[in-house]
Amino acid sequence: MTSSRLSTALLDGLVTLPEGEIVVLRPPALADLAALPRERVRVLHGYRPDRDAWEQAGYAMTDRVGPVAVAVVCVPRSKALARGMIATAAAQARLVIVDGQKTDGIDSLFRDVRARLGDVPSLTKAHGRLFWFAGTEAFADWAIGAPSPGPEGFVTTAGVFSEGAVDTGSALLAAALPARLPARLADPGAGWGYLSAAALRREGVQSIDLIEAEQLALDCARINITDPRASFHWADATTHRPAAPYDGIVMNPPFHVGRGAEASLGRAFIQAAARMLTPGGQLWMVANRHLPYEATLNERFKVVTELGSGAGFKLYHAMRPRR
Repeated sequence: MTSSRLSTALLDGLVTLPEGEIVVLRPPALADLAALPRERVRVLHGYRPDRDAWEQAGYAMTDRVGPVAVAVVCVPRSKALARGMIATAAAQARLVIVDGQKTDGIDSLFRDVRARLGDVPSLTKAHGRLFWFAGTEAFADWAIGAPSPGPEGFVTTAGVFSEGAVDTGSALLAAALPARLPARLADPGAGWGYLSAAALRREGVQSIDLIEAEQLALDCARINITDPRASFHWADATTHRPAAPYDGIVMNPPFHVGRGAEASLGRAFIQAAARMLTPGGQLWMVANRHLPYEATLNERFKVVTELGSGAGFKLYHAMRPRR
């Protein structure tokens, strides 16, 4: 949508919007919604940075899809999540518009939809596709059910990081954590809670804040961790401001923006960790071996130690953040 496929389809008269409410599902922060009548638009988003961006831009937000006149589905990376979004949109909207990049699997989804509905109009532009169809119950079997037990009994769901197995890096860091950890902890980018669960099994822990930008993942974490010492924060970890500094942080920072690796995101996590820690605070972190985080760690911490490596990952312990 950043390439204005939606605007082209609407302004050229390829698509006519029926009267009524329009809900846009998971639009990227830079998506082009200019051709939609803003007073009728509601944005539904589970990724906090993008949700905040749309809210700051003045768009009304919603936590439900419908019933509505139009549902615009912005295709995410996860095919299972994309199918679930289409199923929900098709069941709740009179008109469904689906938009996405080829690299996110839009052509595969288009073929799957055509296999059920027959001929479906579409527009291809800028390495992506937009297609549309009338609401239908034909995709009921694509709906995403309740989160279910998966790796090691942890509950996961479509669209969350490492939904089908424990992430190797997280498992390495969990095994390397010391027997005793500081009292007040945080887990930025907590996902569905694997690292936090490991930390809570160590001695000395009095509390841990799970900070996660993806609501789907945080909802799973709430199910996976019922320990009263855990608190849950739907927030962008790079901008989160805790009520009080933490004594320790454990984290496996994300490094993807869309489908591309982006080391700046991991560096932002390191900078945020240094900011959120007490002067004597400690950081335990895992990262892919090829990502250049050493310089940032040494810039933001006075003591940095590599704990080990394996399976393409490096483990770090950093102490005494620089102010």
